[in-house]
Amino acid sequence: MTWRPLPRVDTDARALPLDPRQGYLLSRLDGTLDLPTLAALTGLDEGELVGMLRELVAMGAVAAEEPAVPVVPPPATEPGAEESEPEGEALEEDAPLAAARAATHRQLFEHQLHARPVDERVARARTAVEPELSAWCFDPMAEVIRAVLENPRVGPLHARLIAAHHRTAAGLEALGGRTGFTNDLGVRRALLQNPLLPTGLYRRLWSPRRLLEQYLVAISRDAPEQVRAMARDLLRASFTQRTGEEKAELIFTTEGRCLASLVGLTLDGHATALLCRRTYVSTLLIQNLGRWSATPPQLIAHLRRQDTVKRNAPLRQLLERHPNAS
Repeated sequence: MTWRPLPRVDTDARALPLDPRQGYLLSRLDGTLDLPTLAALTGLDEGELVGMLRELVAMGAVAAEEPAVPVVPPPATEPGAEESEPEGEALEEDAPLAAARAATHRQLFEHQLHARPVDERVARARTAVEPELSAWCFDPMAEVIRAVLENPRVGPLHARLIAAHHRTAAGLEALGGRTGFTNDLGVRRALLQNPLLPTGLYRRLWSPRRLLEQYLVAISRDAPEQVRAMARDLLRASFTQRTGEEKAELIFTTEGRCLASLVGLTLDGHATALLCRRTYVSTLLIQNLGRWSATPPQLIAHLRRQDTVKRNAPLRQLLERHPNAS
């Protein structure tokens, strides 16, 4: 059986003295690619590839080659019991490996590429191959990032590096102009974690999304405060334009937590009618509606008729004191 090199999960690749070529090769290993495939992917001679892999094994970054063993197929799953993966999970790199990959390419850029004139960097980024292509993603100049995006070899992994590490609005806007990349889950996640994400780009990418998705960005602990503020502003602007169904869904799904971001806004008649058809058993949802000054009179009256409220004196008092209580 052909060797399919596999990175060792018990080794922190960031602590190893990897050169850029070794770091690039390590980033391509996932245990599924055999030597001929790796040679074609990396452009390395197979003999040179084996030598580099032996060095990685000696460093402890790659598991040693094992003797061939019979492959036992996995047991068949019962109909309807297929395993499912969260959206985009299969496309995401292992976090330590992704960090090692980024650190190696940043090092290559800073030590060998950064000192070159801007015009030369632009020209080289437009035709670069790996590992330099990934290294150019760390260039701070928007002109170079545009050149990277024009490179025919550029792919989602490069887009994720740009989204995560680039710090100019012009460069991020150039990335935002590539729909194929902005639809990638990893690119979107990296953009949300970038404190320099332009407001216009955020609005273009998230305005079409449902209110619930916008709200999740507004409360995300992974997003910096600047991005959460943009998300709150967009949520408020979108709330006034969406259908009653979507507004009711947001309020009910979040148990009214979203209402803290919607102070000063109102509910239309359709959303109110939909909320009045619901049965309320969540104390938190009732409390949040009772504390929101814009909760309509019809909905206050409906809440007061709920069994949960009738059995809970503090909830009754909260609703009785609401300015829209009749």
